[in-house]
Amino acid sequence: MSEPTATCEKKDTVPGRSFRIRIEKRLETPAWWNAVTPVISIALALLFGAIFLKLTGYSPITVYKIMFKDTFGTRYGITETLVKASPLLLSAVGVSMAFRMQLWNIGGEGQIYMGALAASWVALTFTGLPKYIMVPAMMIAAAAAGGIWAFLGSAPRAIWGVNEILTTLMLNYVAIFWVEYFVYGPWRDPTAFLFPLSPVFPKAAWLPTFGNTRIHWGLIFGIIAALGVGLLLSRTKWGYEIRVIGENPSAARYSGMNISRNIILVMLLSGAISGIAGMCEVSGIIHRLQAQVSTGYGYTAIIIAFLAKLHPIGIIIVSLLFGGLLVAGYSVQIYGIPADIATMLQGSLLFFVLGVEALAQYRIRVIRN
Repeated sequence: MSEPTATCEKKDTVPGRSFRIRIEKRLETPAWWNAVTPVISIALALLFGAIFLKLTGYSPITVYKIMFKDTFGTRYGITETLVKASPLLLSAVGVSMAFRMQLWNIGGEGQIYMGALAASWVALTFTGLPKYIMVPAMMIAAAAAGGIWAFLGSAPRAIWGVNEILTTLMLNYVAIFWVEYFVYGPWRDPTAFLFPLSPVFPKAAWLPTFGNTRIHWGLIFGIIAALGVGLLLSRTKWGYEIRVIGENPSAARYSGMNISRNIILVMLLSGAISGIAGMCEVSGIIHRLQAQVSTGYGYTAIIIAFLAKLHPIGIIIVSLLFGGLLVAGYSVQIYGIPADIATMLQGSLLFFVLGVEALAQYRIRVIRN
């Protein structure tokens, strides 16, 4: 099959001469392009945001200075950035695991909710457990719930070839409504003044924190998950299979690799990691289940994974950047600036990442006749 091309002809000033513009797919992407893609994407997103701010009457330089200072220039800003980065890191590691095999797990949000729900069930049911049993039990329950939720979205793909984007995305809403059912119904705290909140977890169900900050062990879990997935993909036989299936499914099938089994296993692990992110939110920050467990962490994780080029160290760094963006969004409200500026920057980052990626895969040639 021939590669898609676009041509354009224009007569030159010299009679009989013309040229064509041809867009061709590159046989190989330059190695340096992977290094500059995140930098170019961030620069273009900041430029786009600056134009938007200017058009709406705000000084881009002033707004960016406020965002940077309140995020990375104060102790409170740094600690809150690390707090926000924890669920983003875990969820980004989870979805990146699936993306490595060209599986589009868009269900990280639902897997976070299901992980939070399962962890809350353990905390509210077995209130007498000591911490050294309670926390591992909550993690196991959260990982199982997140993994099962991802399995439900991936099984139709493995068995019937159904597009997993649709199934995982739709399951997000089911998970969110399940959590709402419990916090508005059986688990509603009668002392919460009709707010959709469960009772507060026993202290044994609280994740330990660092000093007098809100930074909890979820950050350590995220770093361990990122490094562990990186080693799994680069140093194990199963990781090799995952990479081969993602890069060339036909070759993987020809060599005898079981693609359907790997789809299910990869999605189980992907969902389990995102489920632990939900557990860390309710155990490390909220200390109870509430209707809005996540503020879109599962969707933001997709942007992080793409911007980091699915690299574990890159995911850690970009998660910190996006954690800072969330904190900056809250801080700018004090100065009368809409918090949605941070959300807009997140969306524009994804847009420009995809655009720069397209430039990496195609080149423009001018052919003179």
